[in-house]
Amino acid sequence: MFYLSLSPVTSLYGCCTANSLHTTSNSTKQFNSFITKTTSQQHLYAKITSLCSSPIPFKDTTYVHSLFPQLRDPNIDLYNALLRRVLSSKCQENALLAILMYVEMVCKGLDFDKYTYPLVIKACVELRELRYGRLVHAHVIKNGFALDLYVVNSLMRFYGVCGCVGSVRKAFDRSPLRDLVSWTILIQGYVDNGYWKEGVDLFFEMVDDGLRADERMMAVVISACAKLGDLRLGKKLHEYVWSYKLNFDVFLGNALVDMYLKCGERDVALSVFREMPMRNVISWNTLISGLAQRREFKQAMDAFNEMQDQGVKPDENTLVGVLNCCSNLGALGVGKWVHKYVDRNRIQVAGFVGNALVDMYTKCGTMDDALKVFGSMSTKDIYSYTSVIVGLAAHGKARMALDFFYEMLDIGIQPNEVTFVGVLTACSHGGLVEEGQKLFADMWRVHKLKPRIEHYGCMVDLLGRAGLIDEAMEFVQHMPIEPDASIWGSILAACRIQGKVELAEHVTEILVNIESEKDGTYVLMSNTYASVSKWRDALEVRKAMKRQKIKKVPGCSSIELDGIVSEFRRCDKAHPRSKDIYATVEQLTLHLTGTEAFSNGSEYFIV
Repeated sequence: MFYLSLSPVTSLYGCCTANSLHTTSNSTKQFNSFITKTTSQQHLYAKITSLCSSPIPFKDTTYVHSLFPQLRDPNIDLYNALLRRVLSSKCQENALLAILMYVEMVCKGLDFDKYTYPLVIKACVELRELRYGRLVHAHVIKNGFALDLYVVNSLMRFYGVCGCVGSVRKAFDRSPLRDLVSWTILIQGYVDNGYWKEGVDLFFEMVDDGLRADERMMAVVISACAKLGDLRLGKKLHEYVWSYKLNFDVFLGNALVDMYLKCGERDVALSVFREMPMRNVISWNTLISGLAQRREFKQAMDAFNEMQDQGVKPDENTLVGVLNCCSNLGALGVGKWVHKYVDRNRIQVAGFVGNALVDMYTKCGTMDDALKVFGSMSTKDIYSYTSVIVGLAAHGKARMALDFFYEMLDIGIQPNEVTFVGVLTACSHGGLVEEGQKLFADMWRVHKLKPRIEHYGCMVDLLGRAGLIDEAMEFVQHMPIEPDASIWGSILAACRIQGKVELAEHVTEILVNIESEKDGTYVLMSNTYASVSKWRDALEVRKAMKRQKIKKVPGCSSIELDGIVSEFRRCDKAHPRSKDIYATVEQLTLHLTGTEAFSNGSEYFIV
């Protein structure tokens, strides 16, 4: 006898449907009246079948199900029809109802067919319920459907969604029949669970077996290639698409754009994007996020502007990608436009969108706006708090940053490594040495987070800023990991502030051995000599830079005007209006030196 223990499902289902039978539509109520006035089973069957073949709201679906006990002998076809209708819309309530119907069918001793099991398994997929899915699998084996291709494919998809790659492979290996769908589900099971190389290997195994991939499979395999960052393999797969003249649909195009961007081939990605016969919002999201990941934020913003020009409506993923670009470019105007768009379209300020808004405002220097967004968020997670803490720390509001940290702990949200970077940075900027030391110790002692090199760097910076250079050096010498250039750079910066020339010279030797081609070490050492008026030594450092052909990386300034961010460097003439800019600067200079000037076309005349 086959038994199921599904009391959690029935109780949950009861919560979802407690009032549904009292809120049915007029058509269903009329049907109820019809049933009470007739005893014709034939009419009852016909009416239920009619309702099952038409769109039914969830509340009416449950009502139709409640009519089944009035049937003297409901057959499997009728249950299958209702299951199919119930699962036509994806929601937890419908999946729970499907499982409840399955238990009812088992209890009634109905003979299941090959169409029933895929429907029940689909409900298990929707609920991500591994325990119930395994029970259904046992029922499949018991009733002799373990070799049915449609049922096996459904089981493979279920195990893949639940992360049981080994079970996917077992089901595949034990099946005497395999089609392209079987291979696709197998490969997708591996790829979706992080086994990218194994997924690609299975693709070539399938090709060796003589099967030809379709567009869906190629999209899966190319996405695995993108995760691997293997350009050579990606090009090989692209050639496969062209050689077999596969339909260049939007899914395949999106996968190729993503792959080329992640493999560093931006121009090829843009070419593929332009050639796509159809694009959707995911296509634009792939391009924008891919450019942002390559830190080509201005190009990503240009893509977003083009997306708007073409009338494509952005979704939440688009907005998060654009806000990320605004954060890195300091494009506050565009960020505020996105915020207004969110409010205008009544998008909930929570989750990824809320966190992205907080991060954008903090990095654009408007902490008040960041705190307003944070306060308005209906739900807050570790990323929400971390964004605020890091932002407050960067703005020198150490005490406020720590208050948010302790508030986060009080409500039960556990910090992560990035949170502690923000907390220790706040202590460093606020001169809170003792509290910083305690929090650093609590990382492992309380929160079981192993400090990384950036946390050690924060501690060195904390001690150095407080003038405790000897303690900082002792801390570095007792580090369990090898100090990197950033650690020694913090020591050198502290030496410049405190005028510790001899220690600075020692640290400079270490840094030159670590990264001899970087300009920062030489500049800091030169500034250290200058801080104690050792001008000749400062000049010697500059000469050494020149001899070794080390150039100081020029600083970069940016300005946002009408939603467009322009970047400038010293003596930069790359801007399309550089002539006008320099002419204006010259006019301002003349004005500041007391000489009037007026413009006549492109020429300036002194008066």
